[in-house]
Amino acid sequence: MNVFVFDIETVPDVEAGRRLHGLEGLSDADVGKAMFHLRQQESGSDFLRLHLHRVVAISAVYAGPGSLKVASLGAPEADERELVQTFFDVIEKKTPVLVSWNGGGFDLPVLHYRALRHKIQAPRYWDMGGDDRDFKWNNYISRYHTRHLDLMDLIALYQPRANAPLDQIASLLGFPGKMGMSGAKVWDSFLAGDIEGIRNYCETDVLNTYLVYLRFQLMRGQLMPEQYESECRRLRDYLAAEGRPHFDEFLAAWQED
Repeated sequence: MNVFVFDIETVPDVEAGRRLHGLEGLSDADVGKAMFHLRQQESGSDFLRLHLHRVVAISAVYAGPGSLKVASLGAPEADERELVQTFFDVIEKKTPVLVSWNGGGFDLPVLHYRALRHKIQAPRYWDMGGDDRDFKWNNYISRYHTRHLDLMDLIALYQPRANAPLDQIASLLGFPGKMGMSGAKVWDSFLAGDIEGIRNYCETDVLNTYLVYLRFQLMRGQLMPEQYESECRRLRDYLAAEGRPHFDEFLAAWQED
C-alpha cells in the first residue's frame, strides 16, 4: 500500500482581498493586515475563511513497500498553481491512501478552492464511482471512506468536541510536535521571503502526522509491534542519512518510549 501523508501551509490570498474588499493600492502586508482585521470583526478570530487562503507549501511523506521519502512539492520558487497541480498529479498517477491531520476540515477544502481558481483537473481524486466502480465504495471524498484518512476526525470519532491539536497529540506520544515555527507565523515568514523556512516547518509537521499514523496503524492491528518498530527505525535511518538540519533537530527531539 502506498501512503501519501500531507500538510499544507497558507497565507492570505491578497489578490482576492483586494478584489473582494476594495483594497487596491495597498501593499501585500497592508492587505493581509486588513483581511485579518475584517475577519476578527466578523467572527472574533482572525483565522480567514478557507477560500481566502493561498497555498505556499505542500509537504509530504511518501511511504510504500521499499520506498520512503520526505519532501516538499515543487521547487521553492514554484507558483501556487504548480504546487496544487503536483499534489493532484500524485493522486492521478499513484492513487495512494491520503493521510492528514484535519485534512478534511482545512487542507483539502483549501486545495479544492485553489484548484477551482487555477482550472486544475483532478478526475481520479473526484471519482465517486463513475469512472472506477471500486470508487463507489471507497473514494477520497466521502467522510467515512478510507482513501483519505483524516486522523484527527477519525480518532475523535467524528465528534468536533473531541478534536485535538496535532502538536499536543504528537508530544503526548513522544514525538517532537511543533518545531521552529507555527501556522500563525507563516505569513510573517512569507513576507520576509523565508519560503525555505516555511517548507522545512511544513515537513516537520508532516513527519509528526506520519508518526501518529504509524501509531494508529499499530492500534488498529494493521502493524504488529515489530513492524511498527521497524517502520520507526526506517524513518530514523532515512532522516539521519538525509543530513538536513531540520531533520537532525527532529531526530534529537524524538523521545518516544
